[in-house]
Amino acid sequence: MYGHAGYAVEVSAVSVGWGRILVVTDGESGTEGGGEPVGRVLGTADATPLSFWTAVAPDSFLQLDDVVVTRRELPDREPVTIAGVVTQVRARHEGAQFDSDVFAIADGTLPAQVQEAAEITTTRVDPEVYVPPSPGAPVHRAEGDARARALHFDRMERRIPMGTGRDGVPVYLNADFLDGQRGAHVSISGISGVATKTSFATFLLYSVFRSGQLGGDAVNAKALIFNVKGEDLLFLDHPNARLDEPTVAAYAKLGLPAGPFPDVRVYAPPRVGDPNGTPDVTSRTAGVDSFYWTLAEFCADGLLPYVFADADDERQQYTMVVHSVAAHLARHARPADGGISLDGVRIGSYGDLVDHVVEQVNDEETRREWAGSAVGLGTVNAFARRLIGSKKDLARLIRGDLATRRPHTINTADSAQVTVVDLHNLPDRAQRFVVGVTLKNEFTRKEKAGTAKPLLFVVLDELNKYAPARAPRRSRRCCSTSPSGAARSA
Repeated sequence: MYGHAGYAVEVSAVSVGWGRILVVTDGESGTEGGGEPVGRVLGTADATPLSFWTAVAPDSFLQLDDVVVTRRELPDREPVTIAGVVTQVRARHEGAQFDSDVFAIADGTLPAQVQEAAEITTTRVDPEVYVPPSPGAPVHRAEGDARARALHFDRMERRIPMGTGRDGVPVYLNADFLDGQRGAHVSISGISGVATKTSFATFLLYSVFRSGQLGGDAVNAKALIFNVKGEDLLFLDHPNARLDEPTVAAYAKLGLPAGPFPDVRVYAPPRVGDPNGTPDVTSRTAGVDSFYWTLAEFCADGLLPYVFADADDERQQYTMVVHSVAAHLARHARPADGGISLDGVRIGSYGDLVDHVVEQVNDEETRREWAGSAVGLGTVNAFARRLIGSKKDLARLIRGDLATRRPHTINTADSAQVTVVDLHNLPDRAQRFVVGVTLKNEFTRKEKAGTAKPLLFVVLDELNKYAPARAPRRSRRCCSTSPSGAARSA
């Protein structure tokens, strides 16, 4: 597998990832596209249309992610081809009864032999007559068209290279499931903390843009990447100093040039306590813009609900106060010298805004106007506690002390082909706020445009952190990587 822009990595698993291919037939001579025989379908374990076991020949081997195809002869029908992937491999002594027999077998005092077997999970049946494979059928490795059929590549009109299998042959992803025609979501799994998932995601994005499979759509397509770990992704537009000839050759095998992303713009939050709004990055000192929201934008755009992780959760009572306060801010806050004017008070920071809101909702004379009618004091206090807790996390993102005309908004429509938003220095609450508001703005822009194009691909690591299964509708809507009728993202 390969990493972004010429970085070689190893990916443990992806949503589509097959390796070495095999073919199982009822004939001794194999089938078209078959290689050397490697075993036979087991007769001592149940074979079903959806899974079966194959014994591995002594001079061969099977490993996880190898793919098999078995051909089953039927009376008065054409043969049925059943393709599958190796999901488990085991080895055992035949002739042993007890665990301790292994020592006697090793000493040569007890006769036994080692036998390996592989479990196969069916991936394709052609034609779709679901019958089990025949026990004893020989297994062959597949090549060429047989391999393509086993992995459904023959059904893909637009194939995006996503790496190579364990046999060194390219593996493809169907572009129809990536650009929104038939789907718009890719899920990548693997070991946490070793950056393989992130590297593969950026490689796949690079392949989408450089493979030519999107046709004319690739010219105007955009990507939005949220960086939550380290600062490596801030250098997507820089060549890899460790790029070697084997990696260049591997990219060429996939039909891709090995190089950086040609058009990248990087955003980072302002440093804590910096009155100039300097980007909070250490390794890249040039080509990074600060992003933030002014107090006037925060109030006018109704962004208060994004401060809370469960603002749309109907099980929470305090959410009524959240939306009531947000509506009040949108109606009454007025821009004033970079900050806002509210109730005749000049407010110049997020902390001042929080203090003012808490004061108003706790005042019996103004509580009804701010928090709404029939709201108890306990509900108001629950809102106030959560709002006060956000001051430290969001103070550097919501500003009243920076120039309003200074570019500070994340907008992929006016940005480079790839926009990287650095979040790794932000606490969780601030990360959720940035992701939610940014995606809300992008999707709103798409909805107003009334068309899915230009395509927008969103790369968001740790999606469950921002939109878990029981998250409120706002989080699921803003963090979904396959929005319906809005942006086309992956």
